[in-house]
Amino acid sequence: MTAPRPVVYLDPAITDILTRCYRGEGKRDVIARAIRMLATADGHLTPDGRIKNQRTGRPA
Repeated sequence: MTAPRPVVYLDPAITDILTRCYRGEGKRDVIARAIRMLATADGHLTPDGRIKNQRTGRPA
């Protein structure tokens, strides 16, 4: 049995961006990609996508 997927409510501006800029792509896929990109840019992920340990900067 898998856990239910979380529901995320988007504000109108984000919905507009998704609708106009990412036509034909699944909204969940676009948001997931954006979150990974943001976490990587903020230094929370290693280059291979693992979450860093906040104290040491090493993968948990």
